[in-house]
Amino acid sequence: MTIFRTLQFIASHPLNKHDKTKALWRFLSWQISSRMAPGAIAFDWVERSRFLARCGETGLTGNIYTGLHEFSDMAYLLHFLRPTDVFVDVGANVGSYTILACGVVGARGFSFEPVPSTHARLIENLRLNHIETRVSHPNIGIGDQSGSIQFTEDGDTVNHALAAGEVSANTVYVQVETLDEVLSLEKPALMKIDVEGFETAVLRGAEKTLADPTMNSVIMELNGSGDRYGFDESAILELMFDVGFRSYSYEPFSRTFKDLEGKNLECGNTLFIKDRKYAEERVHSASKITLNGVSF
Repeated sequence: MTIFRTLQFIASHPLNKHDKTKALWRFLSWQISSRMAPGAIAFDWVERSRFLARCGETGLTGNIYTGLHEFSDMAYLLHFLRPTDVFVDVGANVGSYTILACGVVGARGFSFEPVPSTHARLIENLRLNHIETRVSHPNIGIGDQSGSIQFTEDGDTVNHALAAGEVSANTVYVQVETLDEVLSLEKPALMKIDVEGFETAVLRGAEKTLADPTMNSVIMELNGSGDRYGFDESAILELMFDVGFRSYSYEPFSRTFKDLEGKNLECGNTLFIKDRKYAEERVHSASKITLNGVSF
């Protein structure tokens, strides 16, 4: 993301609407402090949660600039989840969604991050929030069968499983399992999937998990990256619809849903819900969150 696009994103973000000047100051402060600090910097976040950020970590720095980098999806998580729920984070990176689900809401979690260096930073954030015992955090990838897969390891939030014929200078072999194997004794309520195009393989290994009535919502990144593996996103939509999900976008301030005919074209993530009425009951009964002086 170029500086101009970053500044546009910051200025137009819903949680910055009351004070864009302060938001831009957060951006400038981070640009300076992150280059002067010898290591990670700890930031206070939502309701006493915290995270460690380093220069170049795009997802976390987006939270510094805006409060919630992916506003509608993160707000849905905060409104929908309850402490009695199980949350699954596939492609957790350094743990933004896991911190919200397990550190703020208090849910129990499974957080899967395949790249060892990124996984180490995930553990740092879990420990910082004292949730490392509430979150199972294996250093594995998730796919459609057990085995070993080669991943890139120098791409920050866009690290991914290597496609056939793809060449990368820095790679690592990672153990891969299926969700149905890892979660065979669990009943998750909400899952986030951010695997840079590998969604089809993840879903193929999660048939039982997705079919379970308790699994009500899935936040999934669908940005066309599946092309590198020859995966078709229309097949993902068909698979999700076949097991009872429908696609929506979520408006956090009114706590309402908009029906979508397919994936969300306005942002990279699409929200899939199996029982809309149940989701509506949950989000409408959730307490308000206040960030940057804005309540939602």
